[in-house]
Amino acid sequence: MDLIRKWNRIHLVIRIVLGLIFGVILGLTLPQATAIGMLGTLFVGALKALAPLLVFFLVMDSLSRQRKGSRSNMSTVIVLYLVGTFLAALCAVAASFLFPSTLILAEGATSEAPGGIAEVLTTLLNNAVSNPISAISSANYIGVLVWAVVFGLALRESSENTKRILSDLSSMLSTAIRWVIQCAPFGILGLVFTTVSTTGFDSFKTYAQLIFVLVGCMFFVALVVNPIIVFLCIHRNPYPLVFRCLIQSGIMAFFTRSSAANIPVNMNLCKELGLDEEKYSVSIPLGATINMAGAAITITVLTLATANTLGLTVDFPTAFLLSLVSSVAACGTSGVAGGSLLLVPLACSLFGISNDIAMQVVGIGFIIGVIQDSCETALNSSSDVLFTAAAEFRSRRKNGQDMGY
Repeated sequence: MDLIRKWNRIHLVIRIVLGLIFGVILGLTLPQATAIGMLGTLFVGALKALAPLLVFFLVMDSLSRQRKGSRSNMSTVIVLYLVGTFLAALCAVAASFLFPSTLILAEGATSEAPGGIAEVLTTLLNNAVSNPISAISSANYIGVLVWAVVFGLALRESSENTKRILSDLSSMLSTAIRWVIQCAPFGILGLVFTTVSTTGFDSFKTYAQLIFVLVGCMFFVALVVNPIIVFLCIHRNPYPLVFRCLIQSGIMAFFTRSSAANIPVNMNLCKELGLDEEKYSVSIPLGATINMAGAAITITVLTLATANTLGLTVDFPTAFLLSLVSSVAACGTSGVAGGSLLLVPLACSLFGISNDIAMQVVGIGFIIGVIQDSCETALNSSSDVLFTAAAEFRSRRKNGQDMGY
């Protein structure tokens, strides 16, 4: 017990870094010890299992206790999500023009991709009204969020005993999530071990420039574009908040590669930042669905790389239209590993690129996905907390309150 207490006294980020280092060492020296990889599978599985329940009961609890007439900054958060996603797509266009990439197309991918924007939006709407129990069991966060809002508003007139039960259930799930998060160093060790032992680093040499453009765009958005957006909201140095979000949310998301699995981590960070639970319990799961700057970058860069490979000339107005399409399509990306790749054929259709070729590009995306998808998820997930905090701090600043940051 003394050893456990000493281990828990070490900052979680330091423990995660230690897990990362040991994961790399074990992946290089004991690649056959596949049982180590189970640690990562169990960790991600536990997060994914608890996250839908946490979102459902937290949102219901928050809305049921919300006072009538109280103000919400949700419109500001949504605007920040959409603006951040669109600006990320524009940055991807600029980077693709400055550093044009090409691909080595080969036969392969056969996955089914959506046929158009209308299909993406139709799927979102259908998910919104799916059976609530089915939505929870399948981790359909749009459905979970919609029904939690409906039930939460309906429970505003319920008795105090009912609200207390909801509050106790939310506290129970929050505590369980904290226990799971404390196991993150071992989960990260398992995830890194699996990546290093099975994939290695040789497979990335062929697409070094493409990876450079993708990751460079994501870093530029995370360290330049997003801080400018936050500064315009809070009129203070944004970088302490940006770095805290990247370290405490982005690192975890980098290894889980799932915005959905990172929802509990983000909610815990919002609590540490002193944000209003009534607001972040809604905005964080919503962000895991529609705040997809990294996905917009992936869709845009891969589409323009395909156009370059086929010798197609792309002018700026067409590229601007691609940014719009990529932004809308990114909002329909599922919050799971590789979710953005199946929307590449949708963007490729703007240039008349056949679905067969586009699906080969999807296959390439999966090859580089260990790096691309990890960085994409880190940007997406850390931005959820960043913009949620920026919207609330903006509201406090306008009301003359201490931002607490």
